[in-house]
Amino acid sequence: MDNSDKKNFKLEIDPAITGISRRTINNIIAIWQESSNAFPVISPDISEDEKSVVIQLISDCIKEEGGDISRKAKVVHLAMIYINLNNSGKEKFLKILAHDFDVDILSLDKIIHNLQKAKTDEQKIKSELILRDALIPPRILFLRQLITLPNGFIFLKDMRCDLLPMIKSAPRLRKLSDDIKMLLMTYFDVNLLDLKEVTWDSPASMLEKLMEYEAVHEIGSWKELKHRLFTDHRVFAFFHNRMSNDPLIFVEVALVKGMSNNIQKLIDVNVKSGDPYEADTAIFYSISSTQKGLEGISFGNFLIKRVVKRITAEFENIKTFATLSPIPLFRHWLSNHVKCGGNCFLKSDEEKNIIKISKNKNATHGLLEILNFENWHENNEIAEKIKLPLMRLCAHYLFNVKRNDDPLRALDPVANFHLSNGAKIEHIHWMADISKRGMKQSAGIMLNYHYRLDKIAINHENYMTKGNLHASSTAKSWLE
Repeated sequence: MDNSDKKNFKLEIDPAITGISRRTINNIIAIWQESSNAFPVISPDISEDEKSVVIQLISDCIKEEGGDISRKAKVVHLAMIYINLNNSGKEKFLKILAHDFDVDILSLDKIIHNLQKAKTDEQKIKSELILRDALIPPRILFLRQLITLPNGFIFLKDMRCDLLPMIKSAPRLRKLSDDIKMLLMTYFDVNLLDLKEVTWDSPASMLEKLMEYEAVHEIGSWKELKHRLFTDHRVFAFFHNRMSNDPLIFVEVALVKGMSNNIQKLIDVNVKSGDPYEADTAIFYSISSTQKGLEGISFGNFLIKRVVKRITAEFENIKTFATLSPIPLFRHWLSNHVKCGGNCFLKSDEEKNIIKISKNKNATHGLLEILNFENWHENNEIAEKIKLPLMRLCAHYLFNVKRNDDPLRALDPVANFHLSNGAKIEHIHWMADISKRGMKQSAGIMLNYHYRLDKIAINHENYMTKGNLHASSTAKSWLE
């Protein structure tokens, strides 16, 4: 294929097998068309014979032999190969990076042995520097070269998006994922991001992404979206200047009077909106990350703080900042807790009520059975009978259940996020989210996390260093 043929070249990619954005693909094709590279003749699933070709190409890039033009041509060639791969081929390509271009363990053993034998400071320093360099996998240099491509850091982000679902079946890919994450953190530093309000006048493509990415409370129609962008509701997002219409993370805020205790009322398009200039409280009711490839790079805490500053500047009347938050792992934890024989703190009258409703002589198992009744929350008698035990269990879960790998941190990810940011558990609300998701995750229970601006720093410090979480007496009273 000569350059004239390349100009007319169109890469036909099944959208089901590629995570790389079309804009990035087009930019890479453009510079490939200007290069002397032939079409990357590697089959979409990388045959066994072709593995050695890919390994050699990556190795050539890492060696950095030749001039700048030839080196860049090789990187482009590999990018084109990756773009043309199906899911099986991508997994093989990523495993090659993870296994064939990892640190050399045998070499490390020798370097460590030399360090242990070193007698003088000069010998020790020399061995330490050699060890430092040896701990950097060779693939890092190749990943850095990929960043030099047009939209290269976005290419890398999308590559990591491809990689993350594969880690469970191929654990060594976790190291490769972390390598990419560390490189991406530089390009997606919060200081390089722009905070913008998303409005009804924003580009249609951006509004469509909001509807697609909303991960907490589904936006089912354009009417619902318009409601969340107008009147007493606001949406704010972080953007990168190279992804101007694609939010990295966004938060939805309602400007209301008092702390909200029901998500359906808060987002119902038929509920009359209030005047934001008469509101005294900003309720953060949904935070959604949009880029799977940036998983593990925290933006949410910075987003909340920037939005608080923005709202404070515009609405002098708003003095209270709080959330109406889900408890996504409560029912999952409760199910495992009961199956493992955990204490459910049921009082004698509560046990009798649960046994009577569930027809199960074991009250704790009966409680789980009731939660599996279809639309049990619509039966006022049942809901009232299990309210106190469930709220008590939920309070216990929030206050006392910690992560196995870190006994200072709350097991619930949303709780850990807000407590880490210095928030206080203010209220625990019964039947606050009766959507299918809300009932499945937390039996309809939700929380208000209160961000008191004068207490954020001390709350954050106490939680991070001692595991102490701050909660109101009202929230704690559910433990009784």
